[in-house]
Amino acid sequence: MPLRVVMMGTGTFALPSFQALIDSEYDVVALVTQPDRTGRGHHRHVNELKETALGHDVDVFQPESVNTPESLQQLRDFKADIFVVAAYGQILSRELLEIPRLGAVNLHGSLLPKYRGAAPVQFAVLNGEKETGVTLFQIEPKLDAGPILGVVRTDIGKKETSGQLHDRLSELSAPLTLDVLRKLEAGTVEEFTQEASAVTKAPKIRKEHGLIDWSKKSEQIAWHVSGMQPWPMPFTFLHHPERKSTRILILDVVELTGEDATPVEKLSSGQLQQIDNRIYVRTGDSALEILKLQPAGKKPMSASQFLCGTSVDGSTFGPERQNQG
Repeated sequence: MPLRVVMMGTGTFALPSFQALIDSEYDVVALVTQPDRTGRGHHRHVNELKETALGHDVDVFQPESVNTPESLQQLRDFKADIFVVAAYGQILSRELLEIPRLGAVNLHGSLLPKYRGAAPVQFAVLNGEKETGVTLFQIEPKLDAGPILGVVRTDIGKKETSGQLHDRLSELSAPLTLDVLRKLEAGTVEEFTQEASAVTKAPKIRKEHGLIDWSKKSEQIAWHVSGMQPWPMPFTFLHHPERKSTRILILDVVELTGEDATPVEKLSSGQLQQIDNRIYVRTGDSALEILKLQPAGKKPMSASQFLCGTSVDGSTFGPERQNQG
């Protein structure tokens, strides 16, 4: 008899693994996912996992709380051998974890024990990591702390955004999931305890975290620009003494050093210099050139396109402030 699998996931990170399980020799008996939500304007968010499940005649279970007695009984009724969890969005109780014969395993977008928490992909980019990966581990009641069952590693591209990396890691999760399940089924999987001294945290990112701090080093700001895309987006405010301040998304930058940074070396952090349709900004240690940006209410544009309609001489990037010009 093939393993009976329940997938627990909501975000798109789980999608490739879910599809791989459906296409495998395993019996995917149910998808447990968050209830349907409506956004602004009462538009329903499309749950791609749910759509995939319905398209393959897989039962869908969407409890408000997965740990209630009624939910736990429903999970028991699936008679699953294992729960595979990825970006589900609810804390799982000890009682729930004890339901399947082989327990519950979780796909996490980092090389645990680094970056435990809600935003592992973003924090790897924000901190300038050169390498990351996906860890599949046995779930225990403590956050992301269970024994490691399998890992896949990958380099992070120099300008790879969190969104691009997220999608790559989700694809890498699929073969990892199948490999570990086959080893669990055969009793050949090796477990590795997470080293407590190496634990780092990746707490939830909030909208305000997108604000760029121009007093930081150029490479840190470049990491921030990549790490905050596609959400909450890296932003700043353009301040000019004679104009109203404007909120601007900074979408692409390049670090400048040595002679390239000379035009702004005497400026303060966040001050701008316009040279030949190029925008330079002083940072905490050097300078950046702004390659792509998006003013509020407009489409993304190159620096030269932006300068066709305005001048940034005498302007400064920084946080929002009361003086609006």
